[in-house]
Amino acid sequence: MNDTKTRPELPDHLSGNPRSPHHVAEIFEHSVGIKLNGKERFDVEEYCISEGWVKVASPKALDRRGQPLLIKLKGTVEAFYSE
Repeated sequence: MNDTKTRPELPDHLSGNPRSPHHVAEIFEHSVGIKLNGKERFDVEEYCISEGWVKVASPKALDRRGQPLLIKLKGTVEAFYSE
């Protein structure tokens, strides 16, 4: 099949929050997968490949604006487009 729409290259640092300066809306038109230390994660809010971390939402804690607090997990990060 010919994919007429090419996928943009995944950046080193990407955030799912539209208010973040690291948010790129064109990338979220496709499914993005993240692996941390070889295991696929489905709860990643933000990642940085060069620094080796991902941020995931805390299950209960909220910040002063009512948004979930993000917890930084360190390791080997791989970003890829999932089919």
